[in-house]
Amino acid sequence: MYVYDHYDQQLLNERVVQFKGQMERFLAGKIQPDEFLPLRLQNGIYVQRYAPMLRVAIPYGALNAVQLRKLAHVARAYDKGYGHFSTRQNIQFNWPKLEDCPQILAELAEVQMHAVQTSGNCIRNTTTDEYAGVIAEEITDPRPYCEIIRQWSTFHPEFAFLPRKFKIAVNAVPGEDRAAIQVHDIGVNIVRNAAGELGYRILVGGGLGRTPIIGEEIRDFLAEEDLLTYLEAVIRVYNQFGRRDNKYKARIKILVKALGIERMRELVEAEWERTRHGDGKLTRAELERVQKHFVDPSYLALADEPAELSTARAENAAFARWLGRNVRQHKKAGYAVVTLTLKQKGTAPGDVTAEQMDQIADLADKYSFGELRSSHQQNLVLADVEQRQLFALWNQAKALGLATPTLGLLTDMICCPGGDFCALANAKSIPVAEAIQVRFDDLDYLHDLGDIDLNISGCMNACGHHHIGNIGVLGVDKKGEEFYQISLGGSAGDDASIGKILGPSFARAAMPDVIAKILDFYVAKRAEGETFLETYRRIGHDPFKEAVYGPAD
Repeated sequence: MYVYDHYDQQLLNERVVQFKGQMERFLAGKIQPDEFLPLRLQNGIYVQRYAPMLRVAIPYGALNAVQLRKLAHVARAYDKGYGHFSTRQNIQFNWPKLEDCPQILAELAEVQMHAVQTSGNCIRNTTTDEYAGVIAEEITDPRPYCEIIRQWSTFHPEFAFLPRKFKIAVNAVPGEDRAAIQVHDIGVNIVRNAAGELGYRILVGGGLGRTPIIGEEIRDFLAEEDLLTYLEAVIRVYNQFGRRDNKYKARIKILVKALGIERMRELVEAEWERTRHGDGKLTRAELERVQKHFVDPSYLALADEPAELSTARAENAAFARWLGRNVRQHKKAGYAVVTLTLKQKGTAPGDVTAEQMDQIADLADKYSFGELRSSHQQNLVLADVEQRQLFALWNQAKALGLATPTLGLLTDMICCPGGDFCALANAKSIPVAEAIQVRFDDLDYLHDLGDIDLNISGCMNACGHHHIGNIGVLGVDKKGEEFYQISLGGSAGDDASIGKILGPSFARAAMPDVIAKILDFYVAKRAEGETFLETYRRIGHDPFKEAVYGPAD
């Protein structure tokens, strides 16, 4: 993974000192709250319902064991003993004291971590596939390109105060998208053209929130060297023409919708043509400099399916089930990619205790070259595990509650913190997630249902990505009471779609029964081998609606 050089570290250290001074002046009353707001936001600090929230950046989801142990320390020393991994591959602490945040950031800087631009109207953390660099299907490893975007966008003086927050995602797997690039402000799809040249297909104007929109193609092929100049042209057009009078209409998706993709393309191409021949081109030397940080670790010469693995699979059905769900094929023979699921019953999805963080760091050191990744599904990934060690890893992960064989199943749900923490939420998300986990706790039933994405958001900001869940749940306020609206048919993958609202909302207590009706109808109507989404798309929305609400009058 990328390791800071002297300049990186100096820049981060200076930022820590700068923010410490800003915090001291604010606490002394020398900076007014409205003046301090953008300063704390661009250092990752929100003011939540009960306490500040600090969002720590995990660039494109990559971190090492030393960093994870530091996060565990922060959870113990400054929070309530746990952290929350978000859908954008970052980690959030929900209970730090405002005055402690500069010291937390100083300690994070010791291990090359920060909270720079994790909030505010700026370019946020660039995200990608949690399996980047270790699967054979990808065109190339997208992480160097994410790191280049990170370095380019961090402290970019022109883009520090955009009309609204701005998110970029990168994908490099043909026909499969775990980075959800179609619902980002800019989606970068790494491709090869007919001549075999590597480049990018660029999408713009995607996003969730109050107005969920699938992004549109603005360029079908962009040469590798032009990545930054083209991104800069897109964001410069957005910065010039994006609305600033209404924050609900300030995202680039609204601009693209208002202008139309053809006019947006004309503006971007004109700006790009004006600036593309300057110093912003991605040189081969710079690309190779960054790529050197992402070379393969010291893999051993191993064979697939060693005797240790075959024997353990044959003798232990629970282990075999976990292998089938939480372990996927690695590009290197004899290795595997393992997902540790942070979806224990009774625990908020994505939450992990300080003790678990320390223990996961130990697992990373022992089994995966000391590195791990966070995923969009709020799980953690050990990307380089020897197949002969999978049984030992499973036993240790199981003892920590991190080996539930449910990856991609109903209870591997995405869930935002909701009204238990967030001041913006209309309703609580975590109790709904817990009620569904309790109701659907039969592994045989879950595996029979197959792949289902269930996403829960506490408000229209859609931090739980409910719009792109096969089943989406949105918390709404009805005269001071918490209710929940259901949508069906969403997808975050290569076949991205926005879910359609099923009908009137439901009280919290009814939610497990409502989900059960939807699932029962799916099971009754599915064809052989069909997933939930495939069944929904085949038979349509109205039959599901009737199954839940009854026949229309």
